[in-house]
Amino acid sequence: MSDQSWPAAGELVVCTVKDIKDFAAFVSLDEYPGREGLIPISEIATGWIKYIRDHIREGQKVVCKVLHVDRSRGHIDLSLKDVNDHQRREKIREWKNESKAQKWLGFAAEQSGEDAKTIEDEIFGKYGSFYPVFEDLVIDPETTVKKLGFSKKVSEALLHWLRRMSRCPG
Repeated sequence: MSDQSWPAAGELVVCTVKDIKDFAAFVSLDEYPGREGLIPISEIATGWIKYIRDHIREGQKVVCKVLHVDRSRGHIDLSLKDVNDHQRREKIREWKNESKAQKWLGFAAEQSGEDAKTIEDEIFGKYGSFYPVFEDLVIDPETTVKKLGFSKKVSEALLHWLRRMSRCPG
């Protein structure tokens, strides 16, 4: 997950298929709110494709590789076929973990009465993502809380959510 407004060429991104035409699929980039991309039919699968809908459907979550970004035109070209099964599984796992961690941060913000965006920005500035904070809290809570430098209310709320999530299966 990134706080930049545009993905970089070569990056793997989680997308939701919005529309399918005979020549391409149009997707929204889940990690880049408001950004959409295009997967040309030649990048859907290897080999000749007779019916694009045999390979992709509306509403489907897919992991794509960013081929080209043209900021001036607002175009993002993507490839589905250039992502192997291992890359897809790892990216989905990472995306799910980041989404969970962001929710936990929201709960901690609500419990502490602090602004969620402020907490997220501070953590993102120090870690570059959200989930590793909770991994560090599991390993060494005291050092991690000091490193974050939050108020006592925010620190206690983070530790509360850490304890709560460690009791929940999956």
